[in-house]
Amino acid sequence: MIGFLIVILLIGVGVLLFFAFRLQRMLLKRQSTGEVGKTHRRVKPIAYVLGAVVVLFLAILASFIRIVPVGHALVIFWIIPKTYSVAREGINFIPPVITQTSLYDLRRIDYTMSSEAEEGRRKGADDALWAPTNEGLQVGLDLTVWYRLNPEKVFDIHRLIGPDFENKVVRPAIRSIVRMAMSGYGIMDIYSNRREEIQDQIYKKIKRQLEPDGIIIEGVAIRNVQFTGEFAKSVEEKQIAQQKAQKMEYVLEKERKEAERKEIEAQGKAKAIKIVSRELRTNPNYIKYLYVDKIADDVKVIVSDQSTIIDLKGLIGP
Repeated sequence: MIGFLIVILLIGVGVLLFFAFRLQRMLLKRQSTGEVGKTHRRVKPIAYVLGAVVVLFLAILASFIRIVPVGHALVIFWIIPKTYSVAREGINFIPPVITQTSLYDLRRIDYTMSSEAEEGRRKGADDALWAPTNEGLQVGLDLTVWYRLNPEKVFDIHRLIGPDFENKVVRPAIRSIVRMAMSGYGIMDIYSNRREEIQDQIYKKIKRQLEPDGIIIEGVAIRNVQFTGEFAKSVEEKQIAQQKAQKMEYVLEKERKEAERKEIEAQGKAKAIKIVSRELRTNPNYIKYLYVDKIADDVKVIVSDQSTIIDLKGLIGP
């Protein structure tokens, strides 16, 4: 179709050039025969008309030119034959009257649903995705899905879904699949090493659902998790209780170890007393040794009464 239009334009340009050449030859012939003055007034309106036709033709030609940006595709609907075609990057000749066009971005696109007002696809609103867990509790997810359109199926996307495919297909699929996936997990799984498992499951399900429509899914990321106020408060209270229990367990363990230490110490003292008692029964002078052993090292002589003097040097030895 585009090649046919180019041929028509070239024929039109040739016709205009032919008439311009004939008009120039006619003027030259009139000049050579001296009839220029008589025919000048008749030729002048013809020149104006011809100039206007040329300008109109160039304007129409310019309106045929359509530049498709890099990384985009232009879907063209031809009204008269009721057919579709796709124009790729660069300069294309597309008639403005008998066609309708829609531009599609074929580059990687991120679709973000976030609680931050200026971060998600829907600006100025909390667009976090809330889903129920298998305990029936609500968890809010900030989620990003990366996708791109299949160049081979962009025509089908336009014909079967339309330019508003994000709101018609992408968003509903993400919301439905995330809710189904989270219903199989507990609320604390999202904080455990199962988070990657949940993310991978969401990615595979979205990919399986959207790629037949020509929407290629390249990745999914769970960016943030939030809970309801009531659940956050209960988690905080639980953590405080756990900390108190851990502290009490530490105190009890400390007391238990102290009791064990004292028991061992008492057992040692009792054993020592038994040994001393046994030695005293067999050797009465052993009490003197114990007495002397408790005395300071620099004491040499002890006077116990007026008639008894103990020579420590003689007892202990040189």
